[in-house]
Amino acid sequence: MKEHRPTLEAVAARARVGRGTASRVINGSGPVSPESRAAVLRAVEELGYVPNSAARALVRQRTDTVAFVAAVTDDRGFWEDPFYSPLVRGASAALAAEGIQLLLAIAQSRQEHAQLTAFLSARHVDGVLLSSLHEGDPLLGRLDASAVPTVLVGAPAGYTPAYGVDVDNVAGGRLAAHHLIERGRRRIAVITGPLSIRASIDRWHGFRAVLDEAGLAHGPVAHGDFSRVSGEEAMRQLLAADEQFDALFAANDLMAAAALDVLRESGRSVPDDVAVVGFDDTWVAAAADPPLTSIHQPLEDMGREAALLLLARLRQDDVPEPNVLFTPRLVVRESA
Repeated sequence: MKEHRPTLEAVAARARVGRGTASRVINGSGPVSPESRAAVLRAVEELGYVPNSAARALVRQRTDTVAFVAAVTDDRGFWEDPFYSPLVRGASAALAAEGIQLLLAIAQSRQEHAQLTAFLSARHVDGVLLSSLHEGDPLLGRLDASAVPTVLVGAPAGYTPAYGVDVDNVAGGRLAAHHLIERGRRRIAVITGPLSIRASIDRWHGFRAVLDEAGLAHGPVAHGDFSRVSGEEAMRQLLAADEQFDALFAANDLMAAAALDVLRESGRSVPDDVAVVGFDDTWVAAAADPPLTSIHQPLEDMGREAALLLLARLRQDDVPEPNVLFTPRLVVRESA
């Protein structure tokens, strides 16, 4: 026998209110007296009424869904990199408090990227949180052209978002340089992140600025892509090119932790022979051998702030600070 789901009309009848009043209570779409609201909510509970979310979305022109898009070239990088999970956790908590679901989206191949762009541009979500976007990626332009509200976490090289959240990466690079110089290090190697992302450039520029102020020559440089594998390869390149450096700044914890492994294999002691500083202060830093000195960025708070910015855009609220910049801090452990 087919089970009949309770209808909106049944809820209104049980609450002894009009259908429109019941609809406004359930959708939160208009003023209702406290007595009527209480009666409708009681009827909803007694009848076990479940709103038809698809129909409600059509009426309200809302999906109650936001996408978190990680613009990674390799989906293994997303699952490996501890940068993303606290971002998603913070964003999800802020959105859930408003009854909005978070959809996680990763596109690796060109075809997957095109499909994701078409899906988002068709307004299947109310808005997008976009992280790790590389220079030249067409996704942002397509979202803007489709008027999809978007908030960036980080930014592509050479781009300042209209709405975004980031850490002060220049200041973070400066903190790393000052710490290593204060530890007496004078020949400092660098592993950058991908130079198509603004954070990588800013961390490197901040670091080099302090070397210039201290009158120190720039040490050898290798470029990674924030993955562990690229950190290993970059560390081997640096050792082959210049064995005289006494410190290393790596642009994230994964690359720094990989560098620790390669240094140990090469017979270099950390921090006695080479002091190492990473960036992010994720669990990878605390679990490294030795535990990694790192630049902390409050990733969960950043994810939450990005979601709050997006919610403000969806409500069409005035946003006095559309770009929020968090302050980094140095966390000293045993590697430097």
